[in-house]
Amino acid sequence: MPYFEDFTVGQTASFGQYEVTRDEVLEFGRRWDPQPFHLSDEGAADTYFGGLSASGWHTCAMTMAMTVAEWDKSEGGTLGAIGVDHLRWLRPVHPGDVLRLEAEIIETRPSGSRPDMGSVRSRNTVYNQKGEPVMRFEPIVLYRRRGA
Repeated sequence: MPYFEDFTVGQTASFGQYEVTRDEVLEFGRRWDPQPFHLSDEGAADTYFGGLSASGWHTCAMTMAMTVAEWDKSEGGTLGAIGVDHLRWLRPVHPGDVLRLEAEIIETRPSGSRPDMGSVRSRNTVYNQKGEPVMRFEPIVLYRRRGA
């Protein structure tokens, strides 16, 4: 995982490749978001979704899996997050979609009370295999500082 000092405003990154499976969409839907359009094609047929679609919360979870896999490639460490701003689900995510993430650092702030950490805000967009944005959000993540 990266350190706070590894981030600068304007820095961008593109990473991840998460294939959305039908079984995973159904399992998540049954357990956490049992609305008809997350449970069957028939339940979604006459909706905005047009077919079985992943829950937006499932899309968040898949994005988190891609993010942690990327963090695991470097040293340092996240200390968790203090929140997410401006979360928007822009398009349905369907089984067979392949997701990836693009992030732009928009703010870095050393902690005023904890010299061992700082916060990083990024503008993140998740895309499907067609290059269409499916989700956008701004997480605020806490990172360890080097040498702290």
